[in-house]
Amino acid sequence: MSIDAALFDLDDTLYPYPPCKEAGTEAAFEAARELGYDLDRAGFESLYRAGRREVKREVPGTAASHERFLYFKRGLELHAETARPGDAKALGEAFWDAYLAEMTCYPKVEETLADLRNRGIDVGIVTNLTTRIQLAKLERLGLADGIDLLLTSEETGREKPGSVMFTLPLARLDRRASETVMVGDNVDADVVGANAVGLETVLFDPRGEVDGALEGDRKPDHRIDAFDELLEVIR
Repeated sequence: MSIDAALFDLDDTLYPYPPCKEAGTEAAFEAARELGYDLDRAGFESLYRAGRREVKREVPGTAASHERFLYFKRGLELHAETARPGDAKALGEAFWDAYLAEMTCYPKVEETLADLRNRGIDVGIVTNLTTRIQLAKLERLGLADGIDLLLTSEETGREKPGSVMFTLPLARLDRRASETVMVGDNVDADVVGANAVGLETVLFDPRGEVDGALEGDRKPDHRIDAFDELLEVIR
C-alpha cells in the first residue's frame, strides 16, 4: 500500500511494557519499605491497585487516569487514612526512575522508523498518558529526534479510541486518512479508533496474545509480530 504517514502507539508498541512496569513497581515497593511502611509485596500491590481503581473511577477516560503519582497518592491516602504527599512523591519518582531505566526498544524499531523517514514517510506518535512522562520515554529510547509529531491524550482531553486522537495528527501532518497507517498493540484503542476514521491499521502483537478471530471494527487490516515486518506492509 502507498503510505505517506505512519502513526504509532508508544507503550508496548515501541518497547515492551511488562518488564518496565515490574521494575517500577519493585522500586516503589522498596521505597515504601524505606519510608517505614510495614507491607509485603502482596500488600503493596493491593495498595497500588486500590489507588489505581479510585483514580480510574474519579477521572475516567483522561490522561491523568494513567498517572502513577496519582495511584500512589490515592493508595497511600486509603492505606494511612491521611494525606502523605511527600511519600506519594517519593514512590512516584522511584517508580518512574526504575521504569525508564528498564526501557529498551523492541528489536528493529529504530531501524524501521529511520527507514520510513528516509522514504519520506512522516512518523508520528499517538499515545494516551500525560505529556511529560511520554517525552521522557521517547528521550530514553533515543527516538525523540526521529519523529515528526507526538500527540498525547493530555493535549486533546480525549483518550484513544476517541477520533480526535487520529484526526488531529492528520491535520498537523497535513495528510489524509487514506495516506496514513496506524500501528499499535491495543485492539480497542488503536485498531478500533483508527478504523473508525479510515486509517489503514496494523496490529503489532509480539507476544501472540491477541485473539486471531477479530471481526468488524476490531479487525486490523494487517497483523505483525516483529516490528520490521511493517516494512513489508508499507512498500
